[in-house]
Amino acid sequence: MALIEGLTHLGLGKVDDGRTLLPRVLPGEEVAVAQDGTVRIVTPSSDRVAAPCRHFKSCGGCAMQHASDAFVADWKQEIVRRALAAQRIEPDFRPMHTSPALSRRRAKFSGRRTKKGVLLGFHAKGSDTVVAVPDCLLVTPMIKAAFPALEALIPLACSRKGEIGLTVTDTANGPDVLIDTDKDLTGELRIELAAFAQTHKLARLVWQDEVIVTMLPPVQQMGPAKVTPPAGAFLQATQDGEAALLAAVQEITKDADRIVDLFCGVGTFALPLAQASEVHAVEGEEDMTAALDRAWRETKGLKRITIETRDLFRRPLQPDEFAKFDAVVIDPPRAGAEAQIETLAASDIAVIAMVSCNPVTFARDAKTLIAAGFTLNWVKVVDQFRWSPHVEVVASFTRS
Repeated sequence: MALIEGLTHLGLGKVDDGRTLLPRVLPGEEVAVAQDGTVRIVTPSSDRVAAPCRHFKSCGGCAMQHASDAFVADWKQEIVRRALAAQRIEPDFRPMHTSPALSRRRAKFSGRRTKKGVLLGFHAKGSDTVVAVPDCLLVTPMIKAAFPALEALIPLACSRKGEIGLTVTDTANGPDVLIDTDKDLTGELRIELAAFAQTHKLARLVWQDEVIVTMLPPVQQMGPAKVTPPAGAFLQATQDGEAALLAAVQEITKDADRIVDLFCGVGTFALPLAQASEVHAVEGEEDMTAALDRAWRETKGLKRITIETRDLFRRPLQPDEFAKFDAVVIDPPRAGAEAQIETLAASDIAVIAMVSCNPVTFARDAKTLIAAGFTLNWVKVVDQFRWSPHVEVVASFTRS
C-alpha cells in the first residue's frame, strides 16, 4: 500500500517512498501497485471523477481526466504560483480561464497501415502504439469530421511498415492538413493527392514542406483580419483561449498609441491591437511575418503595422529601440526570452504585457523585470490544454 503525497508539474503522483511516480492518481489516495506496475486505487480522493472520454485509459493524449475540473484548475494555478515563489515573487492572481471540451483547433495524429486497414489516433502513454480515438473530446467538430478523410489519406502517404504524422488545423475554409512522412513524393502521387484534397474538401494539403494544393485559403480570424498562416505555423491552441489572452493584453496596453509586439507570430495580438494602436511586429520567421503583413494590407480600418523579421534570441531589440513605443507585448517560446528581457529591463519602457507557456521561464523573466523596477500587477492563468499538464500565463508589468 502506498500514499500519494502530491503531484509533479506533469501530473504524476509522488508516492510517500520519495522515489516512485505514478500516473493518473491524486493527492491523498491510497494505492496498491502490482509487480507489473498496474495501479489499483484503494482509497479514492473526493476529487476523483469518472473520465468523460472512453479513450482515456488507453490513449496518451490526456493526463488529468480522472480529476475534477476544480482540482485541475487549482493544481495548474498552483504550478504557476510555485514557479513564482521559487523566485520570491507573490503576485495577485486573477480568476483562471479554462477552454471547453471540443475546442482544440489543431492536433497531430499518427497514422499506420495495418493488415486490416489503417489506424489513426494518438500514441499510448510512453509507447509507440497508436490508439484510435474516434470519440476524442479535445478537438473541434470540424477536425473530428475529417477523420474519414485522414484515414483514407494514410494508404497514400504511409509506407507499409512506417508511421506518418498528420497535423490537422481547423480553419474557416476547411481542414488544413500537413503530412509528415518518409515516403517519396512522386509526380503521380502529387496528382493523386491534389484530387484527394478536392474530393475531401480540404482547404490545403501540404507534404512535408511542400504545398501540394490550396483549394481555399486556410484562414484564421484575428481581430477583423483574415490570416493565412504558413503550414504548421504557431497558433494558440484554442480560439477561446486566444480570446482570453487577447482581452488581457488589450487591457494592459489600452492607453498605448504605439506598441511593439515581440515574437508576434502571424499576428495573434498585433492585428487586433491595430484597431486602436500602431504596432511594430517582430518575428524571426519570414514566412510568418509575410502572412501578417499580407493580412494587414488586405484589412480595412486598421492602424499602421510595421513588420520586422529578426531573430530575437540572437539579436534582441536594444534599450534605445524601445524609446518610440508606449508598451510592449511579448509572447516567447517555452525557453522564454532571457536576452530580450534583459534589454527590456534596461530600457525606459513602462508597460509590458507578457504571455508565456512555461511558468518556470516566465518566473525567471519576471524576476529580471522586477529587479529593474517593474511591478508585477497581476497574473492570469489560461488553460487551453484541457486535461493536460500544460498551462499558459498572461501578466501585467508596469513601472513609474
